[in-house]
Amino acid sequence: MTLQKKSVKDFTNRLFLFTVLFSSLSLFSNDLKLGSLFQEHMVLQRNMPINIWGKSLPSKQVNVALNNKMITVVSDAKGNWKAILPKFKAGGPFKFSVTSEDESIIFKDVMIGEVWICAGQSNMVWPHKKIKEIHKLDALSKNIRTFEMPQTVAFQKQNNIQNGVWALKNPSSAVAFSFSYFLQKNIGVPVGVILTAWGSSSIEGWLPREATKQLPHFNEIMETFDADQEKNQQIKSILNTKGKRKREDDIFLRRQPNILYNAMMNPIIPYTSRGLVWYQGESNTKTKETMLQYKETFTFWADYLRNQWQQSPLEIIVVALPGYIGKTNKKPRFDAENPTEKSWAWMRASQFELDKIKNVSVVTTIDLGKAFNIHPSDKLPVGKRVALLAEKVTFNKNGLFNGPIFKNYKIRKNKIIIKFFDAKGLTTNDTKAPRGFWISDKNKKWHKATAVIKGKKVIIKGEGVEKPLHVRYAFSAKPDVNLVNKIGLPARPFRTDTFQN
Repeated sequence: MTLQKKSVKDFTNRLFLFTVLFSSLSLFSNDLKLGSLFQEHMVLQRNMPINIWGKSLPSKQVNVALNNKMITVVSDAKGNWKAILPKFKAGGPFKFSVTSEDESIIFKDVMIGEVWICAGQSNMVWPHKKIKEIHKLDALSKNIRTFEMPQTVAFQKQNNIQNGVWALKNPSSAVAFSFSYFLQKNIGVPVGVILTAWGSSSIEGWLPREATKQLPHFNEIMETFDADQEKNQQIKSILNTKGKRKREDDIFLRRQPNILYNAMMNPIIPYTSRGLVWYQGESNTKTKETMLQYKETFTFWADYLRNQWQQSPLEIIVVALPGYIGKTNKKPRFDAENPTEKSWAWMRASQFELDKIKNVSVVTTIDLGKAFNIHPSDKLPVGKRVALLAEKVTFNKNGLFNGPIFKNYKIRKNKIIIKFFDAKGLTTNDTKAPRGFWISDKNKKWHKATAVIKGKKVIIKGEGVEKPLHVRYAFSAKPDVNLVNKIGLPARPFRTDTFQN
């Protein structure tokens, strides 16, 4: 063979190999992608239009099919696309497929049911394995699937999730699991939980940077954060560290503003969900000012999330903080029931204001908690109460779904008559007289009050108070309370005064 013929043959072989290689690369180029939450075993929201999104080659047709119903869209110039599937009833498993050009993504085990996001700090994270009465339900549950967000941070909003799968198991969180267990048991459809929570995180950690325009206190926080180059470099260094992070590094990361939202909330949006369960607040109780600020901060956050989700409504259920005194070395003679002592009462007052926001509900837990343990084990009733409110918003039911809530009061000589909403079967859980009421006069001095139940009313009076003006109920660190309605749910703390302490 001549040198020229050999060269031609070598060129032909190389060209053939290049063609095969190019064809293989094209076949497996994975130009078609789905958003990170769309995976095998996922749960999609029933009875609502379903958002599906992803990427493909630019300006290409994309077909999205679920249970033989198909939607066709065209990707934009950057390859981004979004499809909105019609409403489906609960059921499954169903086949789900996305096709574009010669590529296909197919899942065979997709359920349709109720999807809820469970978010917050350590009491939302607290594992059910540590609570015997909840952990024993683990083997009894069915039709619950879970996606647990990786606990991490990012300086910029993330659209994708680096790790995490839809798992055929219950949420690790005690509150998220007990909530989903009782919701699934009561409504009988699949339940999907997206758990995105991290201990000791403040609400500011879950705020987008856009909040600086409307929340002055957050603007100050972010200006300080941005100016702290040493802190920012430390965050980058931790994120670049290979292997498991140190506990102190984790604690450092989760206490920063904004960067939790970027990594742990933004990637979820706009996955169609019934709503969000929010158990957080402990990290915002450092001062009375931060507790009172909470209402404004949360109101912005709720509106922002709903605008981002672009679905109506996005239900939000807030778990109000339970009774808690603090560390065991609290100042001497601290009165856990006195309404003038510094306590979480002011945070609860802010939280109870939140149900004035449309499609926000608040769970009362004032009868729960441990005096000196910020992570109480009595989370089973919390989950039950959240599930009850979720049922209400799911089916738009009427009836009792919360404990008695203050309606109004009248002064009659030396007595005050208090009326409540949701007070059917008003009683006490120990057959004794109602406790937890305090009364004051024009001197702004508070006195313990005696109370009696009369129908849906409570009549109180204070010894030595001839002309009462105001009432506080369960407005203290760890009040001793027993007032409940027919289904055993506790009365919500309240105050009728506007005093500053």
